[in-house]
Amino acid sequence: MAAGETMLSRPGFWAHHLLGICGDWRGAERPGPESFGGDGADVDASADTLLDPGWWPVFRVTASNGSGVVVVYRNAVEDYGIDHLFVEPGRDAARRIVAWDADVSGAGLTWQDLLALADDPATTDEGVHDPAARLLLLLPLLADPAVPDGAPARVGAALAAVGAPEDTATSTAEFLLARLTSRAWHDPAWTSPLNGS
Repeated sequence: MAAGETMLSRPGFWAHHLLGICGDWRGAERPGPESFGGDGADVDASADTLLDPGWWPVFRVTASNGSGVVVVYRNAVEDYGIDHLFVEPGRDAARRIVAWDADVSGAGLTWQDLLALADDPATTDEGVHDPAARLLLLLPLLADPAVPDGAPARVGAALAAVGAPEDTATSTAEFLLARLTSRAWHDPAWTSPLNGS
């Protein structure tokens, strides 16, 4: 494993990271690589690096209290996936909260917890400090069926901040949020790992 934060500025990174949310949707309104500020060649170039079995990129999203999420591109041969590991101060081991393989498994985060992590960077630690990049790295963790009305504008602003076209950023955000909030994987009785459960 190695720090992957330098990948965030590559034109195809955000399309590669977020298009998985869209699944195999073939509708006309499905975002393409250009919706994230890149093109197919950019995405292919990023994928070549991100999916290299010799390099497992790690993206650290740590909050000021020391807790956070580490996003790991698990590039094991025949066992590729993206793991989201919850880390806490005082604990030696991280705990996997969500895995993206062929399917999504795990608990995920509420919208409020997602924002709490995105907006509270541990600026003295290594990792991702930009709130827009933090929000988008964690967006696949969203497991909340009811996000507030302002959520598309917030995600759209984050997309525009990382290079997505401003004129389509909000519609891209609306599509991503609609896909995320329609997944039937959130148990209403579950409480977020950020709340100590």
